[in-house]
Amino acid sequence: MPDFSIFTDYFDIYMKGFVNTIWASLIALIGSFILGTIIAIFRISTVKPLQWIGTAYVEFIRNIPLLLVVFVFFYGLPSLGITLSGFVCGTLGLTVYTASFIAEAIRAGIMSVPVGQSEAARSSGLSYLQTMQHVVLPQAIKIVIPPLSNQFINLVKNSSVLGVFAGFDLMYFGDQVASETYATFDTYIFVAVLYLILTLPLSYGALRLERKLARG
Repeated sequence: MPDFSIFTDYFDIYMKGFVNTIWASLIALIGSFILGTIIAIFRISTVKPLQWIGTAYVEFIRNIPLLLVVFVFFYGLPSLGITLSGFVCGTLGLTVYTASFIAEAIRAGIMSVPVGQSEAARSSGLSYLQTMQHVVLPQAIKIVIPPLSNQFINLVKNSSVLGVFAGFDLMYFGDQVASETYATFDTYIFVAVLYLILTLPLSYGALRLERKLARG
C-alpha cells in the first residue's frame, strides 16, 4: 500500500503542480487547436505556397520528439536574446507539437466533407474563408471529435515534459517530493492518480460528446 502520509504532508506541493498542469494543458489545448486549424486550412489551400508551408510544418514537427521542440524554445531563444521561463517554453512546445497532429486530424475531416458543399457555398457568393468558417469546418469538427479528443488527452499527459525544464508542473513537483522523501514509488503513484483525475473526465466527456453528435 502507498504511504498516504507522503501525499498529505506534501499536499500543497502536489496541488501547486496539479493546478500548473491544468493551466499549461488548457493554454496549449486552445493554442494548438487554433494553430492546427490554420495549418489544416493551409494544407488544403489552392495557394501553393500555403500548401508548402502547411505540409512542411506537419511533416517536420510530427517526426521529431516533443522534447526537441521544447529544447528549441528553452535553449534556442536565449541565443536570440529572448529568455522565457520553463513553464512558458514547455507550454509553447506543447502547442506547436500538438498542433501538427490536430492539423492532420482536421484536414482529414475537411477532406471527408463532400466537395459539393464547398462548391455550393462558393457559387452562392461566399469567399473561401467564409466557406471554411460557415460550411466546411462545422461539419469537419463533428467528424474529427474522436481523434481530437485523443490528441487533447495526449496533450495533458505530454505536459509532463515541463518537469524537465523547471516548468513547475505536476511531474516537476513530484520529482521534488521524491528527492526529499526517497519514496520514489509512493510519490509517483500519487502523481499518476492526479493525472488520471485530469484525463479520465476528458475521456468520458469526449465519449458523451461523440455519442451526442452521432445522434444529432
